Amino acid sequence: MTAPTIGVLAGMGPRSTGPFLDLVVDACQEIYGARHDIDFPKMLICSQPAPFYEDRQVDHAALEAATLDGLRQLESAGVNFLAIACNTVHIYYPRLAAAVSVPLLNIVDLAVQAIPSSTKTVALVAARPTADSELFQRSLQGAGFNVATISWQSDVDEMLSELREAADPGVLRDSWTTLLGKVSACGADSVLLACLDLSGAVRFASHQVPIIDSARCLARQVVRHWLLARDC
Repeated sequence: MTAPTIGVLAGMGPRSTGPFLDLVVDACQEIYGARHDIDFPKMLICSQPAPFYEDRQVDHAALEAATLDGLRQLESAGVNFLAIACNTVHIYYPRLAAAVSVPLLNIVDLAVQAIPSSTKTVALVAARPTADSELFQRSLQGAGFNVATISWQSDVDEMLSELREAADPGVLRDSWTTLLGKVSACGADSVLLACLDLSGAVRFASHQVPIIDSARCLARQVVRHWLLARDC
């Protein structure tokens, strides 16, 4: 029996692709003890250029079209299921999932499900388009969590700008300290990190509050889904 093939739509932004694939490899080792090269899943990666601009509003029609183009390319290549390594484009998830014939994992649902049940208040750290869409806030509230009012979005914007310039570790550590200090001050029990670019730099953060990384949640479900498909 041929093992299933994973389709990963990434490239939004370009520096987030490699760190996400590293998370998938880590999850293979953690979940089922992958060791040798042959133990890891076959993956097809589409690094899709997306119409994101630092200095202008998102053109949602163009972004949805670019996302769907990447998904359909992966589908036509024969993948068994799909994952999108980008939080923002999950704004369009219902239409995207309906437009392809293979399963499409949902990073929002997976991240919210991973928040400890003991949590009362969640602080969302996300790129501005994701935060402004209220996508995660609605899902968190639907799951019974309070959502802290965001007062740190400009700090997130600044850190993302630093990452585009390949900021050095010291700069990123200072930025995380400032950002998480504001998050802690709002009384949140947990942080939901919903930005693939920041996920790639979260290793520089001192975890003053537990951080649930949506990218890690998605990577682990990619591996679990692959195992289920392989063993069917």
